[in-house]
Amino acid sequence: MEIKLVQGDYVPDGLGGIQRCKGKDALLQRVLFRLTARRGGFPLLPRLGSQLYLLSRESAASRASAAMKFAAEALADEDVTVTDVTLSPLGEGRIQVAVMLDYRGEDLSILLTV
Repeated sequence: MEIKLVQGDYVPDGLGGIQRCKGKDALLQRVLFRLTARRGGFPLLPRLGSQLYLLSRESAASRASAAMKFAAEALADEDVTVTDVTLSPLGEGRIQVAVMLDYRGEDLSILLTV
């Protein structure tokens, strides 16, 4: 069971605790964490996280393939397969990344900004 996060904050359960999620929702929480954490940022877990934060350094022509590689690398330990990545520039060096996933035959997607 994973702790539920919304925009980086814990979600209170109304009883003095925090909400937890399970199943597909827990998987999506883990996926979001792995994609937004900077790879190498946890000394004891050097493979945790992604390099998506480096996308703005890539040339426009190679960003999509780099994003696909970075996402697949970050999610290698999860029970999902990255099927596609879509990038949308937001300005000021920020990029919106939509990651499409296959989880046991079910299509899932997650949206984040880097």
